[in-house]
Amino acid sequence: MNGTTPRFLRIIPLIIVLLTVLACPAFSEDIQTLIKEAEGGNPEVQFNLGVAYERGRGVPQDYAESIKWYRMAAEQGLAQAQFNLGVAYEKGQGVPQDYAESLKWYRKAADQGLAQAQCNLGIAYERGQGVPQDNAESMKWYRMAAGQGLAEAQYNLGVAYYKGQGVPQDYAESMKWYRMAADQGHAGAQCILGISYSDGQGVPQDYLLAYFWTSLASKSNTCGSDNRGANYFYMDYAANAARQLTPEQLTKAQEMIRDWEAKHPRK
Repeated sequence: MNGTTPRFLRIIPLIIVLLTVLACPAFSEDIQTLIKEAEGGNPEVQFNLGVAYERGRGVPQDYAESIKWYRMAAEQGLAQAQFNLGVAYEKGQGVPQDYAESLKWYRKAADQGLAQAQCNLGIAYERGQGVPQDNAESMKWYRMAAGQGLAEAQYNLGVAYYKGQGVPQDYAESMKWYRMAADQGHAGAQCILGISYSDGQGVPQDYLLAYFWTSLASKSNTCGSDNRGANYFYMDYAANAARQLTPEQLTKAQEMIRDWEAKHPRK
Protein backbone atom coordinates (compact mmCIF):
# COMPACT_ATOMS: atom_id res chain seq x y z
CA MET A 1 0.00 0.00 0.00
CA ASN A 2 1.33 3.49 -0.84
CA GLY A 3 -1.05 5.42 1.43
CA THR A 4 -3.28 6.55 -1.42
CA THR A 5 -6.98 5.78 -0.92
CA PRO A 6 -8.32 3.61 -3.76
CA ARG A 7 -10.57 5.56 -6.14
CA PHE A 8 -13.63 3.41 -5.55
CA LEU A 9 -13.36 4.07 -1.78
CA ARG A 10 -13.08 7.82 -2.38
CA ILE A 11 -16.38 7.94 -4.28
CA ILE A 12 -18.43 5.91 -1.77
CA PRO A 13 -19.21 8.94 0.45
CA LEU A 14 -20.28 10.88 -2.65
CA ILE A 15 -22.61 8.10 -3.74
CA ILE A 16 -24.15 7.98 -0.24
CA VAL A 17 -24.71 11.74 -0.32
CA LEU A 18 -26.23 11.49 -3.79
CA LEU A 19 -28.66 8.77 -2.78
CA THR A 20 -29.72 10.86 0.22
CA VAL A 21 -30.21 13.95 -1.91
CA LEU A 22 -32.23 12.14 -4.54
CA ALA A 23 -34.83 11.34 -1.92
CA CYS A 24 -35.47 15.09 -1.46
CA PRO A 25 -38.00 17.01 -3.58
CA ALA A 26 -35.82 19.95 -4.68
CA PHE A 27 -32.33 21.40 -5.00
CA SER A 28 -30.15 21.59 -1.92
CA GLU A 29 -26.67 22.58 -0.92
CA ASP A 30 -25.75 18.90 -1.19
CA ILE A 31 -26.75 18.88 -4.86
CA GLN A 32 -24.58 21.92 -5.45
CA THR A 33 -21.70 20.10 -3.78
CA LEU A 34 -22.22 17.13 -6.07
CA ILE A 35 -22.38 19.36 -9.11
CA LYS A 36 -19.02 20.87 -8.15
CA GLU A 37 -17.60 17.36 -7.76
CA ALA A 38 -18.99 16.37 -11.16
CA GLU A 39 -17.60 19.52 -12.76
CA GLY A 40 -14.27 18.51 -11.30
CA GLY A 41 -14.34 15.42 -13.52
CA ASN A 42 -15.72 12.56 -11.41
CA PRO A 43 -17.48 10.33 -14.01
CA GLU A 44 -19.51 8.32 -11.49
CA VAL A 45 -21.01 11.48 -9.99
CA GLN A 46 -21.57 12.91 -13.49
CA PHE A 47 -23.48 9.77 -14.42
CA ASN A 48 -25.60 9.83 -11.27
CA LEU A 49 -26.46 13.48 -11.83
CA GLY A 50 -27.52 12.52 -15.34
CA VAL A 51 -29.86 9.91 -13.87
CA ALA A 52 -31.20 12.45 -11.36
CA TYR A 53 -32.03 14.99 -14.08
CA GLU A 54 -33.48 12.35 -16.39
CA ARG A 55 -35.85 11.05 -13.71
CA GLY A 56 -36.46 14.27 -11.80
CA ARG A 57 -35.09 12.84 -8.58
CA GLY A 58 -34.07 15.62 -6.19
CA VAL A 59 -33.91 18.08 -9.09
CA PRO A 60 -36.41 19.30 -11.71
CA GLN A 61 -36.59 16.83 -14.59
CA ASP A 62 -34.47 18.17 -17.43
CA TYR A 63 -33.46 15.90 -20.30
CA ALA A 64 -31.02 18.38 -21.80
CA GLU A 65 -29.22 18.72 -18.46
CA SER A 66 -29.26 14.94 -18.11
CA ILE A 67 -27.60 14.56 -21.51
CA LYS A 68 -24.91 17.08 -20.53
CA TRP A 69 -23.83 14.98 -17.56
CA TYR A 70 -24.15 11.65 -19.35
CA ARG A 71 -21.93 12.98 -22.12
CA MET A 72 -19.25 14.10 -19.70
CA ALA A 73 -19.15 10.67 -18.09
CA ALA A 74 -19.41 8.84 -21.41
CA GLU A 75 -16.50 10.74 -22.90
CA GLN A 76 -14.42 9.55 -19.95
CA GLY A 77 -15.30 5.97 -20.85
CA LEU A 78 -18.02 5.13 -18.30
CA ALA A 79 -19.95 2.31 -20.00
CA GLN A 80 -23.30 2.89 -18.31
CA ALA A 81 -23.24 6.56 -19.30
CA GLN A 82 -22.39 5.57 -22.88
CA PHE A 83 -25.35 3.20 -22.87
CA ASN A 84 -27.72 5.85 -21.51
CA LEU A 85 -26.57 8.27 -24.21
CA GLY A 86 -27.31 5.57 -26.77
CA VAL A 87 -30.83 5.19 -25.37
CA ALA A 88 -31.36 8.96 -25.46
CA TYR A 89 -30.34 9.19 -29.13
CA GLU A 90 -32.46 6.17 -30.00
CA LYS A 91 -35.55 7.71 -28.37
CA GLY A 92 -34.79 11.32 -29.24
CA GLN A 93 -34.96 12.21 -25.54
CA GLY A 94 -33.06 15.43 -24.83
CA VAL A 95 -31.36 15.20 -28.22
CA PRO A 96 -32.59 14.84 -31.82
CA GLN A 97 -33.31 11.21 -32.63
CA ASP A 98 -30.25 9.79 -34.38
CA TYR A 99 -29.88 6.02 -34.79
CA ALA A 100 -26.32 6.23 -36.05
CA GLU A 101 -25.25 8.27 -33.01
CA SER A 102 -27.16 5.88 -30.77
CA LEU A 103 -25.28 2.92 -32.26
CA LYS A 104 -21.96 4.68 -31.76
CA TRP A 105 -22.52 4.92 -28.02
CA TYR A 106 -24.04 1.45 -27.72
CA ARG A 107 -20.97 0.03 -29.40
CA LYS A 108 -18.60 1.82 -27.04
CA ALA A 109 -20.46 0.39 -24.06
CA ALA A 110 -20.80 -3.05 -25.66
CA ASP A 111 -17.08 -3.20 -26.36
CA GLN A 112 -16.56 -2.77 -22.62
CA GLY A 113 -18.79 -5.77 -21.97
CA LEU A 114 -22.04 -4.07 -20.94
CA ALA A 115 -24.66 -6.75 -21.62
CA GLN A 116 -27.63 -4.46 -22.22
CA ALA A 117 -25.64 -2.45 -24.77
CA GLN A 118 -24.69 -5.68 -26.53
CA CYS A 119 -28.34 -6.70 -26.63
CA ASN A 120 -29.41 -3.31 -28.00
CA LEU A 121 -26.78 -3.63 -30.73
CA GLY A 122 -28.26 -7.02 -31.56
CA ILE A 123 -31.72 -5.47 -31.82
CA ALA A 124 -30.40 -2.72 -34.09
CA TYR A 125 -28.79 -5.22 -36.46
CA GLU A 126 -31.90 -7.39 -36.43
CA ARG A 127 -34.10 -4.43 -37.37
CA GLY A 128 -31.62 -2.64 -39.61
CA GLN A 129 -31.94 0.41 -37.41
CA GLY A 130 -28.97 2.73 -37.93
CA VAL A 131 -27.01 -0.10 -39.60
CA PRO A 132 -27.63 -2.47 -42.52
CA GLN A 133 -29.88 -5.33 -41.42
CA ASP A 134 -27.67 -8.31 -40.55
CA ASN A 135 -29.05 -11.32 -38.68
CA ALA A 136 -25.65 -12.95 -38.26
CA GLU A 137 -24.23 -9.80 -36.63
CA SER A 138 -27.35 -9.56 -34.52
CA MET A 139 -26.84 -13.10 -33.25
CA LYS A 140 -23.23 -12.34 -32.35
CA TRP A 141 -24.27 -9.54 -30.01
CA TYR A 142 -27.25 -11.42 -28.59
CA ARG A 143 -24.99 -14.34 -27.80
CA MET A 144 -22.49 -12.11 -25.96
CA ALA A 145 -25.25 -10.61 -23.82
CA ALA A 146 -27.01 -13.93 -23.27
CA GLY A 147 -23.75 -15.47 -22.12
CA GLN A 148 -23.68 -12.85 -19.38
CA GLY A 149 -27.13 -13.93 -18.24
CA LEU A 150 -29.25 -11.12 -19.73
CA ALA A 151 -32.79 -12.53 -19.98
CA GLU A 152 -33.82 -10.25 -22.86
CA ALA A 153 -30.90 -11.49 -24.99
CA GLN A 154 -31.61 -15.11 -24.08
CA TYR A 155 -35.21 -14.63 -25.15
CA ASN A 156 -34.12 -13.02 -28.43
CA LEU A 157 -31.83 -15.99 -29.12
CA GLY A 158 -34.79 -18.26 -28.48
CA VAL A 159 -36.82 -16.34 -31.04
CA ALA A 160 -33.99 -16.52 -33.57
CA TYR A 161 -33.62 -20.28 -33.28
CA TYR A 162 -37.38 -20.73 -33.32
CA LYS A 163 -37.68 -18.79 -36.60
CA GLY A 164 -34.35 -19.83 -38.12
CA GLN A 165 -33.32 -16.18 -38.28
CA GLY A 166 -29.55 -15.81 -38.58
CA VAL A 167 -29.12 -19.44 -37.49
CA PRO A 168 -30.51 -22.79 -38.67
CA GLN A 169 -34.01 -23.38 -37.29
CA ASP A 170 -33.68 -25.51 -34.18
CA TYR A 171 -36.65 -25.86 -31.82
CA ALA A 172 -34.66 -27.70 -29.16
CA GLU A 173 -31.99 -24.97 -29.09
CA SER A 174 -34.74 -22.38 -29.05
CA MET A 175 -36.31 -24.00 -25.99
CA LYS A 176 -32.95 -24.01 -24.22
CA TRP A 177 -32.66 -20.24 -24.48
CA TYR A 178 -36.32 -19.64 -23.72
CA ARG A 179 -35.93 -21.69 -20.54
CA MET A 180 -32.92 -19.64 -19.43
CA ALA A 181 -34.93 -16.44 -19.83
CA ALA A 182 -38.04 -18.01 -18.29
CA ASP A 183 -36.08 -19.08 -15.23
CA GLN A 184 -35.27 -15.39 -14.69
CA GLY A 185 -38.94 -14.43 -14.87
CA HIS A 186 -39.16 -13.27 -18.51
CA ALA A 187 -42.91 -13.44 -19.14
CA GLY A 188 -42.67 -13.80 -22.92
CA ALA A 189 -40.26 -16.72 -22.63
CA GLN A 190 -42.44 -18.35 -19.98
CA CYS A 191 -45.49 -18.11 -22.19
CA ILE A 192 -43.75 -19.49 -25.27
CA LEU A 193 -42.41 -22.38 -23.20
CA GLY A 194 -45.94 -23.08 -22.03
CA ILE A 195 -47.34 -22.96 -25.56
CA SER A 196 -44.53 -25.23 -26.76
CA TYR A 197 -45.33 -27.78 -24.06
CA SER A 198 -48.99 -27.57 -25.01
CA ASP A 199 -48.21 -28.15 -28.70
CA GLY A 200 -45.28 -30.53 -28.19
CA GLN A 201 -42.99 -28.38 -30.34
CA GLY A 202 -39.32 -28.62 -29.39
CA VAL A 203 -40.30 -30.38 -26.16
CA PRO A 204 -42.50 -33.39 -25.31
CA GLN A 205 -46.17 -32.45 -24.98
CA ASP A 206 -46.91 -31.83 -21.31
CA TYR A 207 -50.04 -29.95 -20.25
CA LEU A 208 -48.89 -29.72 -16.65
CA LEU A 209 -45.77 -27.79 -17.70
CA ALA A 210 -47.85 -25.83 -20.19
CA TYR A 211 -50.06 -24.69 -17.33
CA PHE A 212 -47.07 -24.05 -15.06
CA TRP A 213 -45.22 -21.75 -17.44
CA THR A 214 -48.21 -19.83 -18.84
CA SER A 215 -49.55 -19.30 -15.30
CA LEU A 216 -46.21 -17.84 -14.23
CA ALA A 217 -46.27 -15.58 -17.28
CA SER A 218 -49.76 -14.33 -16.45
CA LYS A 219 -48.65 -13.41 -12.92
CA SER A 220 -45.40 -11.76 -13.95
CA ASN A 221 -44.92 -8.12 -13.02
CA THR A 222 -43.26 -7.62 -16.43
CA CYS A 223 -46.74 -7.45 -17.94
CA GLY A 224 -47.75 -4.35 -16.03
CA SER A 225 -50.73 -2.09 -16.56
CA ASP A 226 -49.41 -1.00 -19.97
CA ASN A 227 -49.49 -4.55 -21.32
CA ARG A 228 -52.76 -5.99 -20.07
CA GLY A 229 -53.45 -7.55 -23.47
CA ALA A 230 -50.40 -9.78 -23.06
CA ASN A 231 -51.46 -10.63 -19.52
CA TYR A 232 -54.91 -11.76 -20.69
CA PHE A 233 -53.29 -13.75 -23.51
CA TYR A 234 -51.12 -15.63 -21.00
CA MET A 235 -54.13 -16.23 -18.73
CA ASP A 236 -56.14 -17.66 -21.62
CA TYR A 237 -53.40 -20.16 -22.46
CA ALA A 238 -53.10 -21.15 -18.81
CA ALA A 239 -56.86 -21.74 -18.63
CA ASN A 240 -56.76 -23.88 -21.80
CA ALA A 241 -53.93 -26.00 -20.37
CA ALA A 242 -55.75 -26.37 -17.02
CA ARG A 243 -58.72 -27.96 -18.79
CA GLN A 244 -56.44 -30.78 -19.92
CA LEU A 245 -55.34 -31.65 -16.37
CA THR A 246 -56.80 -33.94 -13.75
CA PRO A 247 -57.52 -32.35 -10.35
CA GLU A 248 -54.43 -34.07 -8.97
CA GLN A 249 -52.24 -32.71 -11.78
CA LEU A 250 -53.67 -29.22 -11.32
CA THR A 251 -52.88 -29.33 -7.61
CA LYS A 252 -49.34 -30.44 -8.35
CA ALA A 253 -48.86 -27.67 -10.90
CA GLN A 254 -50.12 -25.06 -8.44
CA GLU A 255 -47.67 -26.33 -5.82
CA MET A 256 -44.87 -26.04 -8.38
CA ILE A 257 -45.91 -22.44 -9.06
CA ARG A 258 -45.84 -21.57 -5.36
CA ASP A 259 -42.42 -23.19 -4.97
CA TRP A 260 -41.05 -21.30 -7.99
CA GLU A 261 -42.42 -17.98 -6.74
CA ALA A 262 -40.92 -18.58 -3.29
CA LYS A 263 -37.50 -19.08 -4.88
CA HIS A 264 -37.90 -16.14 -7.29
CA PRO A 265 -39.34 -13.22 -5.28
CA ARG A 266 -40.60 -10.34 -7.39
CA LYS A 267 -38.33 -7.33 -7.54
